[in-house]
Amino acid sequence: MKLEWEQEGDAPSGVGSEIGSQLSLVADCCAVAEGLPCACAVHVLITDDARIRAVNREQRGIDRETDVLSFPTVAYAAGRTARSSRALLRREYDPELSACFLGDVLISAQRAAAQAEAFGHSLNRELCYLLTHAIFHLLGYDHLRPEDQREMRTMEEKALGMAGVTREGETHAAPTDEQLLALAREAMQRSYSPYSHFRVGACLLCGDGRVYQGCNVENASFGLTNCAERTAVFKAISEGAREFTAIAIAADHAAPWPCGACRQVLNEFAPGIRVLVTWEGDRCEDATLEQLLPHGFGPKDLP
Repeated sequence: MKLEWEQEGDAPSGVGSEIGSQLSLVADCCAVAEGLPCACAVHVLITDDARIRAVNREQRGIDRETDVLSFPTVAYAAGRTARSSRALLRREYDPELSACFLGDVLISAQRAAAQAEAFGHSLNRELCYLLTHAIFHLLGYDHLRPEDQREMRTMEEKALGMAGVTREGETHAAPTDEQLLALAREAMQRSYSPYSHFRVGACLLCGDGRVYQGCNVENASFGLTNCAERTAVFKAISEGAREFTAIAIAADHAAPWPCGACRQVLNEFAPGIRVLVTWEGDRCEDATLEQLLPHGFGPKDLP
């Protein structure tokens, strides 16, 4: 899911541009959990109580601040959500975004900080939850009736668990192979490939269940281009991860097996990693890195 996000107003300490990467992962997990039938986009504004209160007053006739607001562009039929509303989504196609625009989300960073302190978890976790809640509203979910609330909460927990965003002490199941491949396809949408026009996305699964996404980033000098696999690995390493069990790689029209450089980088940290590839929608294959890089040279071979 394409996430167009910005920040304004008085943000509490701890809210910075680095949260954008985690919010993007959460948005992708919402898309995968819902099984969106097409590429979609959402605009997110992280703001303050004053702006939220003004919008509430103008749009809803409520003169108070709330933690999050969502304004969907799609009017879903009763009992239907985005996954079964392809025709409605297509009406919201934005050629500039190359995606169907689902709507706007406003989050009060001040309210999020207060709630994070009250609940005893991090501000990032609270922002991710509020975004997840808002996105599922944009996807056609609501919580007016108890049964609707249960369904929406199940979807929220599924997406947050997939993204590894849990409360302290909570555990979550690692993403399935199908979910990893879907997250790689989502990452592919952010590829910067103006020269080769060969888009690639990757999703790396860590030993502790965390996932990191990456896309290929090309450069006019060609030699400085970075592959999706290495983008994901370097992001994970920079966040302290060292153990990896699987990597999913997605492309449009050809099987995106890792290049030699990516195989060597993967071998540095996970010589036994499973490699999953997908292309042309749902064609898939898998192999171990040992099969792709037999007799690989790594840390074990150095004195």
